[in-house]
Amino acid sequence: MKLENATVLVTGANRGLGEEFARQALARGAKKVYAAARNPSTVKLEGVVPVQLDVTDATQAAALAAELGDVDLVINNAGIADLIKVLEQDSEAAIRRMLDTNVFGILNVSRAFAPVLGRNGGGAILNVLSVASWISSPMLASYAVTKAAAWGLTNALRNELAGQQTQVLGLHVGFIDTDMTTGIEAPKLSKESVVAETFAALEAGKPEVTVGELTQMVKRGLSAEPGIYTIPR
Repeated sequence: MKLENATVLVTGANRGLGEEFARQALARGAKKVYAAARNPSTVKLEGVVPVQLDVTDATQAAALAAELGDVDLVINNAGIADLIKVLEQDSEAAIRRMLDTNVFGILNVSRAFAPVLGRNGGGAILNVLSVASWISSPMLASYAVTKAAAWGLTNALRNELAGQQTQVLGLHVGFIDTDMTTGIEAPKLSKESVVAETFAALEAGKPEVTVGELTQMVKRGLSAEPGIYTIPR
């Protein structure tokens, strides 16, 4: 799918990676960019149309889809991360909270906008996933559970929407230099480079993009014996 003359909806677009998706969509010639956030007053990027959306609210997502009938690209960027091990005392609550945004948020928005995309020729859905979709670590354990589920959901959406010619692109990436990763001591990719590579993959019609050397190494290791995901970290 081409960005030129596209009408784009970006969730979690008030900061970080979401704001960068909106910025580069405009730079690539998008006709209109809806920047969604729970509080649209926090959207500060010039040139976008702020809209209110809590992705965990299916009713709100459906109402927004009924209002924004011109969208032909949905970028499911909104996500949260709690750094907690799966066996810690409060892990269940943390996992449920992350599932609500990282998985059901994608489902709510995709279900609401799939008919809109179909009416507009198919369009595309871009889901922000993670290298943690494939591997885990003590720090990212609970988060990885939700991102693995989001990967499975992305594959399901691709299959179900193929008939209406909707491209579904999954972005797998490691740490990005945004406020979400503040305090994490690890190599980080720039949000500018991540978005640029992702949009290039979108415009090339790809179903998946792995950004960064770490993510590409992990993907290669999925079929190794033993699989890279079985090795404790």
